[in-house]
Amino acid sequence: MKIGVAGSVGLDHLMTFPGKFTDSLVAGSLEKVSLSFLVDGLEVRRGGCAANIAFGLGVLGLNPILIAAVGKDFADYDAWLTRHGVDTSHALVSTEQHTAHFTVTTDTELNQIASFFPGAMSEARNIELKPIMDKVGKLDILVVSPDDPEAMLRHTEVALEMGVAVAADPSQQMARLNGDEIKKLISGATYLFMNEYELALAIQKTGWSDHEILQRVKYRIVTLGSEGARIESIDGTFIKVGCAQEKAKVDPTGVGDSFRSGFVAGLAWGLSHERCAQLGSMIATYVIETTGTQEYRFTQAEFVSRFKDAYGADAASEIAAHLPA
Repeated sequence: MKIGVAGSVGLDHLMTFPGKFTDSLVAGSLEKVSLSFLVDGLEVRRGGCAANIAFGLGVLGLNPILIAAVGKDFADYDAWLTRHGVDTSHALVSTEQHTAHFTVTTDTELNQIASFFPGAMSEARNIELKPIMDKVGKLDILVVSPDDPEAMLRHTEVALEMGVAVAADPSQQMARLNGDEIKKLISGATYLFMNEYELALAIQKTGWSDHEILQRVKYRIVTLGSEGARIESIDGTFIKVGCAQEKAKVDPTGVGDSFRSGFVAGLAWGLSHERCAQLGSMIATYVIETTGTQEYRFTQAEFVSRFKDAYGADAASEIAAHLPA
């Protein structure tokens, strides 16, 4: 399967706050919030939604094509992704801007407060999808993850016109997008990825009901945090998958991206949607156990063993047949 992953590439600045954000919120005064949190640590790691998804796919032995705008400081990151199986040759490298920066603070309850500076990502609207496919061949699936909004809309439109299956993942751009833009990103998607809050926000912004959103996609995958994920469709499909047991909850940044990488990898391997969601959940578990979105490591034997513990011997056997050594 030829997989394209469009979206952001960035550097993550990860900080931890040794308390709960909610303890600093005053009921009745939320319309005027001015807060400063003294954090315990700062880690700078590679990130960005498209890069995280592509990295996960590369680690699983697939060779995704990264479709993104990156900064003039991309050389080291480029080498890292290439070394882990990602085709970065079609990334647009800015001559003026630096790679995007994501800053996030996580409290003891794994709540997060974040901000994102787009930098070179603002040039993603200049990327043309058709010339890329003229070179690499028609994509089987295009993941449209958070990116410059104009780029997200254009990639979606072109992919649908060319008969490419779209996996819509508006997630972190939901706050920025208006109702009409969200409608365009959702309509016609083969797969729609959202968490529960993002789904509620989509309902609010589009004016569509939960059922109306489901009508406009083939499959909807809703991630449920520690409760796992569900896959549903208008034809009555409903699959609920739980999370594998984590060894520790270190940092939730990038968990959603890693779930998507595992799910799409399962699609590429021809697995059932249940196995796809289980694979995504297992990768997400590895991510939450580490600081950084691309720092997780595993051997084939270890992965299969943990997968067996979480989902059973038959499921592990199916996954083992596809995992790279």
